[in-house]
Amino acid sequence: MSQPRRTSRRRAWTALTLPALLCALAACSGGPGDDAAAPGPSASPTPSGPPGTLFDNFHYSGADDPSLAAHGWEVRTGEGGPGIKDSWSAAGAGFPSDTTAQGGRVLQLRSSTDGTKQGTKQVEVQSTGSTLFTGTFAARVHFSDKPTSGQGGDHVVQTFFPISASDSSANYSELDCEYLPNGGWGSVGPRLDNVSWYKADPPDRVSHTLKQHLEGWHLMMITAVDGKVTYSMDGKELFTSSGKYVPREKMDVHFSNWLIDLPFAGGTRTWDMKVNWFYYKADEAVSQADVQKTVDGFYGAGTDYINTVPKS
Repeated sequence: MSQPRRTSRRRAWTALTLPALLCALAACSGGPGDDAAAPGPSASPTPSGPPGTLFDNFHYSGADDPSLAAHGWEVRTGEGGPGIKDSWSAAGAGFPSDTTAQGGRVLQLRSSTDGTKQGTKQVEVQSTGSTLFTGTFAARVHFSDKPTSGQGGDHVVQTFFPISASDSSANYSELDCEYLPNGGWGSVGPRLDNVSWYKADPPDRVSHTLKQHLEGWHLMMITAVDGKVTYSMDGKELFTSSGKYVPREKMDVHFSNWLIDLPFAGGTRTWDMKVNWFYYKADEAVSQADVQKTVDGFYGAGTDYINTVPKS
C-alpha cells in the first residue's frame, strides 16, 4: 500500500435529531420498515435472535429518522479528515429504493464536488458504542467506477472498515476495504486495498492490492478470529494478516465515500456508494454461504434490524 495513513479524523460526530430519551435505546429495534415516509414513532425492545449478532438492512426514512440513531448509527457532520478536511455533510446520506438491492432499499452515500473545497461534500456513516471485536464483518456494497453525474476522474475512495474509536489508542485497530476506481496518492486505478493496521502514527500496517474494476454489487467480508484476519470478496479470499496485525480492541464499523484531493475544477460531479445490508457475528468465522443464508432468513422473516451483541 503506497498511500500514507489517512489524516486523523479529530472525531466530532453529530447524532442527528437524537432526543435524550433515545440515548438509552441504542440497541433497540423498530425501524420504519418498508414505508420510507413513516419513521417509527417509538423504539421497541431488541428482538430475540442469535446471540452476538448485529444485522441492519437500512430501512430508514432519512438521516433524521430517530430509529437510525436509536439503532446505534451516526452520520458524520464534524470536522477533520481524511480527504478534504471539514467537508463532512449529512446531505449525502440517504435511504432510497433500489431495484438492484436485496429487499429494495439501500444506504446511499453520495459525495459531490465542483473541484473546490467550498463546493465539496463528503459522507460517512458509522456505528457507535465500540462493541465489535473479533468475528465476521460482512456487507453487501455497491462500488462505482464512474460518477453518477458530471465528469469522471476524481480520486474518490469508497470504503467499508472497522476501526478503533481513537486514532491515538494504545491498542489501535483498523481493518480496511478501500476501493479507488481512479487511484490516488500517485497510484493508478482501479484498485481495492485491504489493509490491517497496528498503529496509525507512525503508520504500521500490512496490505494487499487487487487491481480490478469493481463496478456493481459485491459481498465484502472481513473475518478476524484465531489470531488472523482474512479479507474476501464474493467468497474469494484476497488477503490474510496475522501476528500483531489483528484487532486488539473493540471497534465501530464505518461506511465512507470521500475524496483524496481535488484534481480539477469546473462542473459539479457526484459519486455514489451504496450499502444493501451489514451483518456482524461475534467471535465466529462464518462462511460467505452461511452469511448469505442468515441474511436471507432475516429478510424472509421481515427483520430489518437486530442487535444481540453484548455491550461489554
